[in-house]
Amino acid sequence: MEGCRAVSALKTRSDHCKITRFCFWENNMTSPALALPGLLLALLAQTALANPDAAVPVKADLARGETIANAVCVACHSADDKRGSPAQPLLKGQHAEYLVKQLQEFKSGKRDSVVMKPFATALSDADMKHVAAFYAAKKPSPGAAKSADLAALGEKIYRGGIANRNIPACAGCHSPNGAGIPAQYPRVSGQHADYLVAQLTAFREGTRKNSGPMTDIAANLSKREIDALADYIAGLH
Repeated sequence: MEGCRAVSALKTRSDHCKITRFCFWENNMTSPALALPGLLLALLAQTALANPDAAVPVKADLARGETIANAVCVACHSADDKRGSPAQPLLKGQHAEYLVKQLQEFKSGKRDSVVMKPFATALSDADMKHVAAFYAAKKPSPGAAKSADLAALGEKIYRGGIANRNIPACAGCHSPNGAGIPAQYPRVSGQHADYLVAQLTAFREGTRKNSGPMTDIAANLSKREIDALADYIAGLH
């Protein structure tokens, strides 16, 4: 694609958006997610020689992470003061270790996603570390619950669990304020309710398989309880 060759000249997010739209229309695609992996590959090719051995431990480079994020990730995952698409997870303030783990599992197929796999596959371990550190350093965007009744039920489950159904309190792993525990459990506070519902449902139905504990817990949750937890967590801070 002639249009995509211009990616090496990208200097601003505005330029990126123009090139993305050009490549997208030129190929008559119906989803920009199908065009963006090509942009990422072109971007990574520019500096591949600078870090040929991804297995060598490297220090996180926030500037490099920002370059990758602005070229590709922000199309679905906002990196500014906006909250982005409710169907996609907020990454700002998420623990870097958790983000790297998810990218590695998208790449290996342990976590299945036809959208994320091409992006993750194009990233080296070092670049995963860079982009994860970039998002981890950003300030999380606050959210809000939409239903007082749902949020009240969600709070009871989040803080106290449901003992007679072997559902532990979410706060035990994700902390009372939803900040999570670095290298162990992700931040959930302020996360999009739509995204949380989708992931808890995927765990419950067994279509997301990269966390045994979450699969076991979600299997015992009703749809209303999932909706309630998602609404409460969306406003948690």
